[in-house]
Amino acid sequence: MNIKFRLAVMNFLEFAVWGAYLTCMGNYLGKAGMGDNISWFYAIQGIVSIFMPTLMGIVADKYMQPQRVLGLCHLLAGVFMLACWWTGMNNPTPDKTVFITLYTLSVAFYMPTIALANTTAFSILTRNGMDTVKDFPPIRVLGTIGFIATMWFVNCAVWDNGSFAFTLGENAYKFQYTYMQFFVSGLLSFVLFAYCFTLPACPLTKKEGKTSLVEAFGLNAFKLFKTKKMALFFIFSALLGMCLQVTNGYAGPFITSFKGSVDAAVANSFAANNATLLTSISQMSEALCILMIPFCLKKFGIKGVMLMSMFAWVFRFGFFGVGNPAMPGVIFFILSCIVYGVAFDFFNVSGGIFVDQECEPSVKASAQGLFMMMTNGVGATIGTLAAGKIVNHFCSWQGDYLLGDWQTCWFIFAGFALVVGVSFALVFNPEKNR
Repeated sequence: MNIKFRLAVMNFLEFAVWGAYLTCMGNYLGKAGMGDNISWFYAIQGIVSIFMPTLMGIVADKYMQPQRVLGLCHLLAGVFMLACWWTGMNNPTPDKTVFITLYTLSVAFYMPTIALANTTAFSILTRNGMDTVKDFPPIRVLGTIGFIATMWFVNCAVWDNGSFAFTLGENAYKFQYTYMQFFVSGLLSFVLFAYCFTLPACPLTKKEGKTSLVEAFGLNAFKLFKTKKMALFFIFSALLGMCLQVTNGYAGPFITSFKGSVDAAVANSFAANNATLLTSISQMSEALCILMIPFCLKKFGIKGVMLMSMFAWVFRFGFFGVGNPAMPGVIFFILSCIVYGVAFDFFNVSGGIFVDQECEPSVKASAQGLFMMMTNGVGATIGTLAAGKIVNHFCSWQGDYLLGDWQTCWFIFAGFALVVGVSFALVFNPEKNR
């Protein structure tokens, strides 16, 4: 079977697992009595990303082939995600400590898989004589399609008293509002676990001679900070990472909050009742933007591409601030989703390619883990908790809806992205440091 196709299937499943709950979990948490803790649920993804991708990257560099580590991580992530589903099914307001513990264990094993999937793809492509810059983006785009597929599924799927159906209309039993989103994620993790053990081998790169203690634990990837170019890259990766989970955590509750509006046209609008489906436009844009990355990297370089990403975040947040679910305000929501493709892909995917090209083969998996740590770990943790403080200051849960001064929140987030973008333009000059 074609190598690119097999890697595309791997990426489809990798992100389908995440798409089942990432953008709609906030709505379930609000109904389950954990609405005030939304920022912590997304911050947990960041906290575990500070160390788990690096640790799993060390294992994949030194002790076990990356595709096998990828599979085992999905097995464990799936077990704990299904435990979340079981807990939620048996209690409409589950014990917060138990639920958070199970969720934490699941994402602790899921988050490293993003970097491991990249490492596996890069390794297999390289061993088959392919160009990672040209051949990886079309493979990675299937990951975005997988994300969209499960977003659409949980938006429309309904499970009510043993009866399964699909609907675009209002229904409190849609998966996007219930614990069933975790069932979909856990089941797909099991599928990917099995699939990973059918992938081609990715032999470890063994170093001749003696190995230092630093090398034995895979910590030599941190030596990249000694290079000014790479140090600045990782620092700004963390700063930009502060934007990554803000809309994942709050776009759903924000759009759904309009169902509590006194304006019937707004409350009954298609967008307000299908927040997950609307935000999937972001992933459609992402799929298209991934295909632009090879051209943009060669044309504008890593600095130009990352600058596009940073200023796209300004518009991502700003358009949310001025829009609403009814016409013509919903146009701004759609524009926000369209620019998300540039905001996310031009940073995450091109950044992964940049790290792969700049690092020695013996530390590639560890370096991908380090990149993941700075973005989805340090940056996302700080950013999500800060965003939670801001949202909880200006908004509050009133019944099933998170209501308040959302516009101020989005403008604060846009201002932060603008400052980061201007600072990056002034200090990051990779060509001069080459």
